[in-house]
Amino acid sequence: MIPVTKQEFLLLLQNGLSGLPKADLEERINFYSEMIDDRIDDGLSEQQAVLEMGEPEKIISQIILDYPFIKLVNQKIKPKRKLTALEIVLIVLGAPLWVPLIIAFFAVIFSVYISLWAIIISLWAVFASFVACAFSGIICGIAFCFTSHKLTAVALIGAGLVLLGLSIFVFYGCKAATKGILQLTKTIFNSIKNSFITKEEAL
Repeated sequence: MIPVTKQEFLLLLQNGLSGLPKADLEERINFYSEMIDDRIDDGLSEQQAVLEMGEPEKIISQIILDYPFIKLVNQKIKPKRKLTALEIVLIVLGAPLWVPLIIAFFAVIFSVYISLWAIIISLWAVFASFVACAFSGIICGIAFCFTSHKLTAVALIGAGLVLLGLSIFVFYGCKAATKGILQLTKTIFNSIKNSFITKEEAL
């Protein structure tokens, strides 16, 4: 849905961010409301001002991505009302069950994050080894040129040049893989954050 009025745009933002703390939600709604008003004051129509804001879905995703994860968790587990004595007792008694589950959940997230970064580091280590071997071969080949081992010199220089050429392809492969893994990491954490956002209908 593409909003054409300020009210529609702000309503979409409010629905998409309804899981945020009230103060933070109001701050972001007021921010975009003022931005639209400023553009209208500059001579744009309401529809043009709204279109300049961009797609609400992308704005919502970016806000959630930038929002501190701990605050989302605190907001999610924060009681909506004062707990009764019975509820407090049940929570305490159930702690041996839900505390390990929470620890396991964060342990899985952390292990996935570390694993993805380990892949990135490994890929760039391969690239570095290609470059190091290439220059080592070329340097050793040049050194052998001043000896009687001319064929060895040619072989080393040739191997070094081949590795240097291959390192270019490895570089672009590492660059693409790094970009993909970072995007995957972003998507995973954005999905996790979205799971803590309860999208409710705005009143």
